[in-house]
Amino acid sequence: MSETDTARNVTGEDEVVDLCRELIRFDTSNYGDHSGPGERKAAEWVAEKLAEVGLEPEIYESHPGRASTVARIEGEDPSRPALLIHGHLDVVPANAVDWTHDPFSGEIADGCVWGRGAVDMKDMDAMTLAVVRDRLRSGRRPPRDIVVAFLADEEAGGTYGARHLVDHHPDLFEGVTEAISEVGGFSFTVNEQRRLYLIQTAEKGMHWMKLTVAGTAGHGSMIHRDNAITELSEAVARVGRHTFPVRVTKTTRAFLDELGDALGTELDPEDMEATIAKLGGIAKLIGASLRNTANPTQVNAGYKVNVIPGEATAHIDGRFLPGHEEEFLSDLDRLLGPHVRREDVHADKAVETTFDGALVDAMRSALLAEDPAAKAIPFMLSAGTDAKSFDDLGIRGFGFVPLKLPPELDFAGMFHGVDERVPVDGLKFGVRVLDRFIDAS
Repeated sequence: MSETDTARNVTGEDEVVDLCRELIRFDTSNYGDHSGPGERKAAEWVAEKLAEVGLEPEIYESHPGRASTVARIEGEDPSRPALLIHGHLDVVPANAVDWTHDPFSGEIADGCVWGRGAVDMKDMDAMTLAVVRDRLRSGRRPPRDIVVAFLADEEAGGTYGARHLVDHHPDLFEGVTEAISEVGGFSFTVNEQRRLYLIQTAEKGMHWMKLTVAGTAGHGSMIHRDNAITELSEAVARVGRHTFPVRVTKTTRAFLDELGDALGTELDPEDMEATIAKLGGIAKLIGASLRNTANPTQVNAGYKVNVIPGEATAHIDGRFLPGHEEEFLSDLDRLLGPHVRREDVHADKAVETTFDGALVDAMRSALLAEDPAAKAIPFMLSAGTDAKSFDDLGIRGFGFVPLKLPPELDFAGMFHGVDERVPVDGLKFGVRVLDRFIDAS
C-alpha cells in the first residue's frame, strides 16, 4: 500500500491527538505587547495541514509574527449561507516550574493531553483540522460553504487577529451568517442518565482599564496628605471587595430553568449562593455570569523606598452583562471616587443570541447521536471571545467545542490554569460530534 493510500485511511479520530500535541508544542504565548513568539509558525503549520488535503489557505500577518490562517471549503450548495468555524492559536503564558508536565510538551499522561492551550483552545483547533482533513481526504464535501479561521491575538482582545480580519479583510467572510468557536459544548454530568452540554449563546462585554492617581512627590519621611499610592490603594480595595448585584439575563434565566429541570428542583435566582453550590466544577464559570465584575490585576507605583511618587497606576479587568454596560460604569465610577482617572486599555461589547434555529438543532442531534444522555442547554460565558468581532459582520456566534468530560475533572480550572489538560477520549468524541454537526448544519 502506498503512503498516499495509507494517508487516505487515516481518520480524524486517528490523528486528532497528534494534531493537538503538535499545536501545543508551538509556544504561542501572548503577553499583550508583541514581546511573545507570535503565532506565525503555528499559522504556517496549520496552512500546510490544510494544503495537504487540497485547500488553498491564506496567511494574514497583521504585525510581524502575528499571523492568522483562513481557508474556505466549498459546499455542495454554495447558494446557502456559509458557516464559520474559528479558533485562536495564541495562548496565555505559562511558567513551567509550576506544572506537572512541561506546558509546551504536549505530554500524554493519565488519559489526557497536557499543555498550555489544551482547552483554550488548541483542542478545538485540532478537532477542526482533523475533521476537515478527514472529510476532504474521503471526498465528503459539507452541505454548505465552511470558512475555517485559525486566529492570532484572541488572548489580548483580538486586535491583531479577528478584529484585523474583520476590519481589513471582510470579504473572507462573505455569505457567512453563523459561527461556532469557544467556550461551550462541554458536558456537565448530572447523573448517568443525564449529561448537560453547555452551549455558549452569550458573553459578557469587557472594559480592561488603567486607573491613575496623581499626588505630590516628595521625601518618604515627610507627611503627605495626597499620597498617590494611598488614594489609589483605597480605590482599588473598594473595587476589589465590591459585590455587584445579581442580574438575571435571558440566557441565564433559560440556563437556570433547564438546569432546574435536570436536577428536579427549582433554582431560585434570588438565592444564588444555594444555586451555585449545586453546580460543582462549573460553578466558577456560571457564578461570574450572574453579575458584573471588576477585578484588580496590576498595581504600579514608586521607584525607591524613601521617595513618595507623584503618580500611581493600577489595572482592572472589568466585565459587564449584556444590557448593563451603563450601570457597570456608573457603579465603577462611584467606587473609584473623584480623584481616580480611568481610561480603557481595551473595551468591547457584550453579545447575546437566542438558543434556537437549525444550527442549534444540528448541535442537539450531533450530541445525542454520540451520547444518548446528552441535553444541550444555553449558558453565558463570563469572559469574551472573537465572536465579538465577527458579530460586527452580522455573524451569529455560538460556543461549541464538544467534549464529553469525566465528572471529576475541574474543567473550569483548566482555563488559564496550571496543569491545563484535555482528555484523549474527549478529543475523539469531539471529532465525531463535529463531523455529524457539519452534516446536519
